[in-house]
Amino acid sequence: MTKMNLNKLSFIVILSLSLFASCKKDVDTPPVTITPVMARDSLYYIMKEWYLWYNLMPDVNKDNYADPYKLLEAMRYKTLDRWSYILNYEEYIAQKYGKFVGHGFRIGVDSSHNARIAMIYDNSDLYSKGVRRGWMVKKINGTDIAPILIARDTAAYSNLIGKAKAGITNKFLFQKPDGTEVTFTSTKSSFTINTVLEMDTLHLSSGVTGHLVFESFFEPAPTELASTFAYFKANNVKDLILDLRYNSGGILGIAQTLASYIAGNSRTENDFAILSFNDKHQNENFSIPFIITPSSLDLQRVVVITSRSTASASEDVINGLKPFVNVVCIGDTTDGKPTAMSEWNIGNQYYIYPVMLRVVNKNNEGDFYDGIFPQQLVTDDITRDFKDHEELCMKEAINYLKTGSVSTKGVSAFKRYPQFSEKPEWMNNAYILKNK
Repeated sequence: MTKMNLNKLSFIVILSLSLFASCKKDVDTPPVTITPVMARDSLYYIMKEWYLWYNLMPDVNKDNYADPYKLLEAMRYKTLDRWSYILNYEEYIAQKYGKFVGHGFRIGVDSSHNARIAMIYDNSDLYSKGVRRGWMVKKINGTDIAPILIARDTAAYSNLIGKAKAGITNKFLFQKPDGTEVTFTSTKSSFTINTVLEMDTLHLSSGVTGHLVFESFFEPAPTELASTFAYFKANNVKDLILDLRYNSGGILGIAQTLASYIAGNSRTENDFAILSFNDKHQNENFSIPFIITPSSLDLQRVVVITSRSTASASEDVINGLKPFVNVVCIGDTTDGKPTAMSEWNIGNQYYIYPVMLRVVNKNNEGDFYDGIFPQQLVTDDITRDFKDHEELCMKEAINYLKTGSVSTKGVSAFKRYPQFSEKPEWMNNAYILKNK
């Protein structure tokens, strides 16, 4: 089996030059003219030849579908595949550089049925005004937002806050942690996300512990992770609390790098992940090794905070580390995506991401379609900021590091509360990065 460093990966699959000649274009140049029918026919070939579940797809006549989007929905093996997707050029650029249009926050409901900010990006206009996780959101444009969230009424929420379009303005009434209220007006804009939401160290009785809240495996993650682990290395971090509760995936090569920072440079002869294609392309199967990183920690214990939004590349990090590191999950069951996809560029106009690969760890463990279950179920406590030691997930993670076991009593009853994210669903997938 071939070993690959994803930072040097060129093409995983061999493209038909006649069918995909336009792939030679620079991916950041504007699209060339590709008709929906041409893209549809390309998708049909890809699904028949490379799709992981090609033999379980519905039997369809491609000519009955006007474009690749409709055909993909018809061909997808819906029993397992919730992830295959297609992007246009603008969406591809947004995904590549970690950008989207919005106010830059995630909003949810707490155990007292109050609406609160669950997460906010540093480049958000509201962040610059001081808004942080845990702030109560009383009203948006004069409307009480909590009942809409509790009812999981996505249509009403979308109508209230408007489309993902730059220039749309909304008025927010917040209640700060000290009980005072403040009103801010914010305009939606395109901004670059920060993937490291929080980074600090804790000085526990068990030793110095790193704390990293990591939000996605997209740009600018490599630079931010390098700075974070250099800081951890300089502070002699012994254990790590890795908060992936809102990390829905991204580029598998970045997952390889994160796992390598954690596992240490002594692991470079070992496989982080093993990837296999359908039975038509078993000779293309390959493994991804741990790589040498400048600030590797060689950790023995990692506590990972998870939720139903923890998916894909995040799950691969958990699964890939388990044969080498004591990984303990705290929070909620993860999403359950033990697969990966490759990017097919059709004329810089359609970017097709079908599920193509099964992903397992060194011990051939994978197929966690029901999610990865935590050792302790703990509610996402959005009443407190990530670094607050009394935040329920953080508190339980600290308890484990201090005692070596999860709590047997005194943990609040677990419950999952609704949350709404502005982040587009198509940014919530892992795929294999193709470097030109």
